[in-house]
Amino acid sequence: MQHDHLLPEIIGPLVRNTIFAGHIRHSVQTESTNVLAARAAALARNDPEAASEGEVFLAEEQTAGRGRGSNKWHSEHGTGIYCSVVLRPQITPSDTLWLSLISAVATQDAVREVTGQSADIRWPNDLLIHDKKFCGILTELTTDAGRVRHAIVGIGINVNQQAFPEELRDLATSLRLATGREWSRVELTAALLKSLDREYRALLRVVNNPVRTPALRFAPILKRVEERSSYAYGKEVHVDEDGGYSGVTDGLDPQGFLRVRTKRGVRMVISGSVRPLPGRPDAAGC
Repeated sequence: MQHDHLLPEIIGPLVRNTIFAGHIRHSVQTESTNVLAARAAALARNDPEAASEGEVFLAEEQTAGRGRGSNKWHSEHGTGIYCSVVLRPQITPSDTLWLSLISAVATQDAVREVTGQSADIRWPNDLLIHDKKFCGILTELTTDAGRVRHAIVGIGINVNQQAFPEELRDLATSLRLATGREWSRVELTAALLKSLDREYRALLRVVNNPVRTPALRFAPILKRVEERSSYAYGKEVHVDEDGGYSGVTDGLDPQGFLRVRTKRGVRMVISGSVRPLPGRPDAAGC
């Protein structure tokens, strides 16, 4: 689409009354929006205005976009949404998985609002359409004395890509490839930030409100994630963790970690990648 640049003067008025209002930064090209956000957030140790709560970093292109682990994110110029936000929630490092999960829900809502498409959440940070990945979420933390000093949540969405490198063609897709039409990146970015604002505020209410049973503090969010993901229950998967193992997913535990029922009992996936078992019809993904 022409004139579909993610400029602050265009995005800003669309996200009024959110924590992101007045905090939009834009780059034509950068190595990684997460890197930009992390640098600015680190400067805030001496200058709080360097990257306050809700600072948003958008780019038209990334030259070194990153996924989880050593994975790279294909970031073609002007076709995707490459977005990182700085958050400063008063939570412990053990609770930060919820940031990835609420970001997945927020992205899912934004995509449905703009395109009408129902995306699937693959725990904890991928979104799929037609069993192919079109969105990845990368959450990175800086901690201090057992608390989160700041979190960087990076969200990459394949919007209008028409092709991918050969090694990704069977694994990745875009909203354009999935629907057969082009979509406004401006409209989707605004919807994403508004949805993320809503989910983040809900998370903070959960964190700040007293509960009689701390283990059930995140139960409302947990239930919503489980309802939004075909990977939550009954999915035969391989987990790339502790040497690798296979089993059937069995919901999330109270901290948001995925349970997998194996022949040796239930195991908790802490940080490993979860993939459908090879050879099954839903085994695509990256």
